[in-house]
Amino acid sequence: MSRDHIPAELVPEGRTLVGDDPFRFHCHAGVSCFTRCCRQLELFLYPYDVLRLKNVLGVTSDEFMRSYTRLARGSHPFFLAVMLNMADNAERTCPFLGEKGCRVYRDRPSACRTYPLERAVEKRGDRSGLTAHYFMTHHAYCLGHDEDGEFTLSRWERDQQLHAFNVMNDLWAEVDAFFATNPWQGEGAAGPRQQLAFMVCYNVDGFRAYAARHDLLRKYRMARAERRRIERDDAELLKFGFSWLLHVLGDRPTLAL
Repeated sequence: MSRDHIPAELVPEGRTLVGDDPFRFHCHAGVSCFTRCCRQLELFLYPYDVLRLKNVLGVTSDEFMRSYTRLARGSHPFFLAVMLNMADNAERTCPFLGEKGCRVYRDRPSACRTYPLERAVEKRGDRSGLTAHYFMTHHAYCLGHDEDGEFTLSRWERDQQLHAFNVMNDLWAEVDAFFATNPWQGEGAAGPRQQLAFMVCYNVDGFRAYAARHDLLRKYRMARAERRRIERDDAELLKFGFSWLLHVLGDRPTLAL
């Protein structure tokens, strides 16, 4: 299924599908609506978003989650989602908004990085992977659509440095789709297996300590270079965590003893 040919009922309301044709957009400090989109947000954070933000802020995963987030219902009832808390001020601004714009711009979350586009993925029936679709949002306050600046999707992905985020979010989409099958064996909400999964996904510091305590990296077959990458890099540890959850909770062959 190409980007230009998906059923109309699959296009979210108020959005248009972005195909292969270029689109116009340019956000900059000179446009009158600059940072307008950084207010009163209902912003979901994915695991890689949390990882990047806690690292750029120089805090632990626990500290970030307590200070900046809240839990909410996600796309299905079997695993909670994480949302960014707005600042306690009249305009309910993003907590990372400063006088000159975003204070964490290089590590801003996926939704901010992709805007004014939204990205969705679907799993192909032939089990050959995921297909990504982009949709253009249309907010009346956003004047960036009238500015000079032309992009194709591939150029937009490069310009916004989306590759690492897309890779990690696609891995997360597979894990979340697995959680949607309710693999918790009737343990109820916030049972031990769900708490373990939540730690792996949203508390990479806690998972690093857990992995060291249980010597997880020595229990599975991997090259020495891969083990070293996981030991020193949070993103590689998160990738391993996703594979580990699919293996231990879903008995999938994502890892080998």
